[in-house]
Amino acid sequence: MSVSIYRVSVPVFVKHLKGLASCLKKTQALYSEKKYDEVTLLNYRLYPDMFNFTRQVQYATTHAVACTALLAGMEVPKSDDNEKSLAELIARVEGALAFLNAIKPEQIEGSEDKSITIKKPDGDQVVKGIDLLLNNRLPNFLFHTTNAYGIMRHNGVEIGKAHFMGNR
Repeated sequence: MSVSIYRVSVPVFVKHLKGLASCLKKTQALYSEKKYDEVTLLNYRLYPDMFNFTRQVQYATTHAVACTALLAGMEVPKSDDNEKSLAELIARVEGALAFLNAIKPEQIEGSEDKSITIKKPDGDQVVKGIDLLLNNRLPNFLFHTTNAYGIMRHNGVEIGKAHFMGNR
C-alpha cells in the first residue's frame, strides 16, 4: 500500500498549526490578563544561539507553506517576517492555515518523484518531492513548532501535549 504525499504533508501541517494557533491564543489571553510584556516572550530564546520565539513561529509557518507550495508546483508566497505582537503571530499562523486549506490533494499527489529546485545562497539544490518533505521541511516544521511550544510552556502558559497536538 502506498502512502499519499498529500496525506502525510498538508493535514499534518494543518493539525499542528491549529495547535500552535490555539497555544498562541491561550498565551495572548494570559499575557493580557496578567498585563505581561509580550516583547519579553517574543524575544525569548531557549538558549542564546537559538532563534527567539517570534522566529520559531515564523519558521514553522514558512516551512509548512513553502513545502506545500513547492510540492504543488506553485511559487512560494513571500513573507515580510515583521511580526511584533502575539496578535500578528496568530494572524500569520491563520494565514498559513488558509493557504494550506486551499490546497487540493490533486495539486500535490504524484509529486513524490518530482524534481524540485531549492534556491539557496550557496547554490541551488535539486531534491525529489518526498525527500523535501520527509528529510527537510517536515522535520524543520516540527522542530520550530516544538520550540515555540516549549518557550510558551517555559514562560508559564498552561498548555500540554494535547494543545501541541492540536487536540484542544
